Amino acid sequence: MTKKETEQAGQPVVEAGAQQEDATAGAKTKAQPKGQVKSPQKTAPKREQTGPGRRVRGRTMRGKSRRHLENLKKVDRHKQYTVDEGIKLVKEVAGGTKFTQTVNIVMNLGIDPKHADQMIRGAVSLPKGIGKTKRVIAFCEGDDAESAKAAGAFEVGIEELVKKISDGWMEFDVAIAHPRAMSKVGKLGRVLGPQGKMPSPKNGTVTPDIEQAVREFVAGKIEFRNDSGANIHAVVGKVDFPDEDLKDNIMAFIDHIRKLKPSASKGTYIKAVFISGTMSPAIHLQVAQQ
Repeated sequence: MTKKETEQAGQPVVEAGAQQEDATAGAKTKAQPKGQVKSPQKTAPKREQTGPGRRVRGRTMRGKSRRHLENLKKVDRHKQYTVDEGIKLVKEVAGGTKFTQTVNIVMNLGIDPKHADQMIRGAVSLPKGIGKTKRVIAFCEGDDAESAKAAGAFEVGIEELVKKISDGWMEFDVAIAHPRAMSKVGKLGRVLGPQGKMPSPKNGTVTPDIEQAVREFVAGKIEFRNDSGANIHAVVGKVDFPDEDLKDNIMAFIDHIRKLKPSASKGTYIKAVFISGTMSPAIHLQVAQQ
């Protein structure tokens, strides 16, 4: 259609140059310049929630209970209590729960956990027990298996027991093994190691005297090992123990740890000792630092 025919038809006439400029402008609008990154949309920053109902990783964080707050007022954080005072206080603040709380002890030691020659690990039988019997299994056979059963072992055997644990059975607290059985028990290291149940000569769970070891652990022999912060954690009884029984257990454990001081440890060895109930504040004990 010519220009004259277009004018006669009543349609607007657009010059060719104008058409080309409009097309070029549209292309520039649609095309994104090379190398330019589209800026993200700005969103308002989320306000951090505070208070007893704040959520952390999807779980609601509850505030401290009224009972716990009252117990905190009873314990002087800046005071070191004698063992007798600490025992009476832990019994006072551990009351009011629906169960009998366990008494725990924590010792901060002057060791360097990064050095293998300063690691503290072992097991000890407390004179008054811990108020709890443990489920013990024994990797042994023959006469040793019969003796272990008589001493209170929950399960005994070697190949059958190894297979049972490999299949996922873990309903026991302590595993004891005869040295002859370790060639077959060793394959359970990846299963029992992370849970602290792998038999080891260092804590007395690899021994030829299976009967004695089973009897001690069933009665409440405890294992301990320092953590990365140079602390030792252990159970020393229940809050319903007589005061003298708790004191005997606490002092026996402290004396045992004191005897294990590594020769490479320099300076103060026992820096601090605390006792506490399962759900009660920690109480700082006055113990001779060595």
